[in-house]
Amino acid sequence: MFGECHAHIIMDGVNYRHAVDMHKNGPDDKIIREHLKAYQERGITFVRDGGDALGVSARAKALAPEYGIDYRTPIFAIHKEGHYGSIVGKGFATMVEFHKCVLEAKKAGADFIKIMTTGILDFNNHGAITGMSLEADEVREMVHIAHEEGMSVMSHTNGVYGVRAALKAGVDSLEHGNYMDGETLEMLAESSTVWVPTLVTVINLLGSERYEDAALFPIIQSASENVRKAFQMGIHVAAGSDAGAYRVYHGQGIQDEIHVFEEILGCSDKVYTWLKEGEENIKKKFHS
Repeated sequence: MFGECHAHIIMDGVNYRHAVDMHKNGPDDKIIREHLKAYQERGITFVRDGGDALGVSARAKALAPEYGIDYRTPIFAIHKEGHYGSIVGKGFATMVEFHKCVLEAKKAGADFIKIMTTGILDFNNHGAITGMSLEADEVREMVHIAHEEGMSVMSHTNGVYGVRAALKAGVDSLEHGNYMDGETLEMLAESSTVWVPTLVTVINLLGSERYEDAALFPIIQSASENVRKAFQMGIHVAAGSDAGAYRVYHGQGIQDEIHVFEEILGCSDKVYTWLKEGEENIKKKFHS
């Protein structure tokens, strides 16, 4: 059984705003336990969270041992003010403030640091990313600060510019990584960074009527082709579903993600070993 290398236990896969509201007066243990049980029932014993602004993943980490789960969390993600990321964490305006956020997360028991360096997919404009990506120099300094504090870095990043900046900065894992070109994949292959492509966040939108399927197909095709290339090139890859995202449910999400890898690459020991090695890499890198 594979672990879940990218989840957000604050979300429920149905309605983000409602899910967050349920924790506005403090983490709701009943809801958290329901999600942890969903992992336990499927034999999933490792979960890496992407953080939140309300302490929900921190509470999940405290409760997880009761369910036999090794739960890792950054406590909250860190984004630059005016850029994407407020839904999962705290913002900063200067590098001094970023350093303070890192120290705050570390003091709160973070296993690693999560940064947001780009926006998300613009489903109305294939190949485009929403908002402005952080400058490469900023990303490099952020990663340097986190590493100086002894913390690994999980990076929410999309697009060629954003991914290249993150790789040059030395992020420890690349989350999503949509729209990489050949040169960027070569950079990834030469690095020790683990790519977590979160394929089902787009695939599970098919038929939802939230977006036209015709807009989703090119994104899915691009990601699938990059997964094939990553496998052939020996790039470090781990499976994470972004559980909690719309139509990506806790426990079920990682099973869906593995199924997508099987559809792209086939069912073979070589594929499973490759993904397991990526997961073990995540476990080694992302711990307090």
